[in-house]
Amino acid sequence: MRIGLTGGIAAGKSTASRRLAELGATVIDYDLLARHVVAPGSVGLGRIADEFGPAAIGRDGGLDRAWMADHAFGPNAPDGARERLDAIEHPLIYDEAARLEHDAIAAFDHAGAGNGDRTLVIVHDVPLLAEVIGTIPFRFDHIVTVEAPIDVRIARMMGERGMSREQAEGRVRHQSDEATRRGIADVVIDSTQSIEQMFDAVDRLYADWTSRE
Repeated sequence: MRIGLTGGIAAGKSTASRRLAELGATVIDYDLLARHVVAPGSVGLGRIADEFGPAAIGRDGGLDRAWMADHAFGPNAPDGARERLDAIEHPLIYDEAARLEHDAIAAFDHAGAGNGDRTLVIVHDVPLLAEVIGTIPFRFDHIVTVEAPIDVRIARMMGERGMSREQAEGRVRHQSDEATRRGIADVVIDSTQSIEQMFDAVDRLYADWTSRE
């Protein structure tokens, strides 16, 4: 069973993702994949340098993330810059996600009878799923979004991540809004409830996904 997991920044998605992994789900973290495909010496980093110039590469040989963020997402970013960056990164990320999914299925099949009646649950943890839902080459049995009010999320970013209010508000603006995420999801988890209640909600979902008649 393939699950799409998303949510606004600082809404609690990572908490839900970790809980699903603890329960036995295979979690494919797209934030980690995004870093992997532009690691020093990677094909992705080379393509970015070709597209945006050598200034995109830092002194350590890795991607200069501050420079790239300014030139792709900043107020003075050239038209189409974000689309050009996405065109480089997204296919590489999807290829890696497909490879990890294939490996998880192969391992599950290899275990064979030891699986009993269990269902393999593969969670694609995609922060910007709403933005790419029309182009991502995967179809999901269920889509879950984890949500909290904007003021709660901003307070979390300021208190837990050391961001200024301006920085936190900027991060929120660069994501789809809650209504859009809810529009693609069939399950919504409220992360303003206690952690115990949130875990109970995730546990019930996982039990439902893995149960068989």
